[in-house]
Formats: sequence, C-alpha cells, structure tokens
Amino acid sequence: MAGFVKGDIVVIPFPFSDLSGSKRRPAFVLKDLPGDDIILCQITSQQSSDAYAIGLTAAELVNGTLPVASNIRPSRIFTADKKMIIRKAATANSGVIAAVTKTLVNLFS
Repeated sequence: MAGFVKGDIVVIPFPFSDLSGSKRRPAFVLKDLPGDDIILCQITSQQSSDAYAIGLTAAELVNGTLPVASNIRPSRIFTADKKMIIRKAATANSGVIAAVTKTLVNLFS
C-alpha cells in the first residue's frame, strides 16, 4: 500500500474488548514511520465526553468521505502495522490537522 501522510484517514480492523472479533473503524494518521509501523489515533462516530476530542465533518475532508460526522480522539494513540490498513478513506483539511497537532502538544505539555 502507498505511503500515508499526517491527516490521512484510514480504515483498520479494531478488536472487540473481549477479543472475540473485530470491526472496521476509521483512524487518523499521525505519523507514517519507516518500516512497517504507523502511528494512529482513534476516530469515533459517537459523541465523546473526551475533553481532547476534535469534531470532524464531511466539509473538513479534502477528498474521500466518512459515513457520518465523527470525533478524532488524539488522547487515544496507538501504533499499528501498515499491513493492517484496509484502505484510505479520506484526508482531513489543514485546519483539522493543525487542531490535532495543537491538541497533542497540549496533551503532552
């Protein structure tokens, strides 16, 4: 699969909490690392009480689409193998990318 850039939205299988299966979910690309790993953060369509959540609407996507308005959750960061990525769904605009970056800086300050 081609390289990814910060702001890409990819679809990846997330395991159920009991590990009985998985469901395809979107994730926000933070960094495409050399080798097989990529750093992502969760995206959810559920309303979130997470103080760090950033709203994401179809109007904020440069290309591609998400089925519903969603929330990017920069406080839910994980590393995955790029081979797990099913497809690229969209790319967020520069305003969203800047908001995620600012939130990450604040989160770790």
